[in-house]
Amino acid sequence: MSSSPSMTTQSRPDRKFLLDIEGIDMSATIADRDAMFQMIPHRHEMALLDRIVWAQDGGLSGIGAMKVQGDEFWVRGHFPSQPMLPGVLMVEAGAQLSCYLYNLRQESPQLAAFLRIDNAAFRRSVTVGEELFLLCDVVKASDRRFISDIQGVVDDQVCFEARISGMRIGEFER
Repeated sequence: MSSSPSMTTQSRPDRKFLLDIEGIDMSATIADRDAMFQMIPHRHEMALLDRIVWAQDGGLSGIGAMKVQGDEFWVRGHFPSQPMLPGVLMVEAGAQLSCYLYNLRQESPQLAAFLRIDNAAFRRSVTVGEELFLLCDVVKASDRRFISDIQGVVDDQVCFEARISGMRIGEFER
């Protein structure tokens, strides 16, 4: 397959980050995996986030991170000669961050599932050794539902972006 200008992995100047990350310490950890497990139900292979980097007071915006180690369940088969994090898992990691932020706004953690993905676009692959930063900005929030814009970034390049919708489906039992 030949390379075309639309297939480049270079960041475009007209493509902006979802959040202003200037001044945010991207090496920070405000919640590690254990702390996240108090807020979100994802476990085992589906616990994708490694840490929460930053969250705005009130849980309306946040940044999470996931480091692709190389021992993840998908590495052997997607693809054997060139492992790439599946796009659906990028979106799932963003949804987990959105769920974390949703639960920051609740009196007690709730079980929330995402219902819809809109306007998903994938712009750059993520591979072993890279750290994917997830940016989330809540567009609409109520006690029961939320809509969030999410974006994945590696090395100052946008990897994906989407809008997701989620809803409380029950009590979260830790």
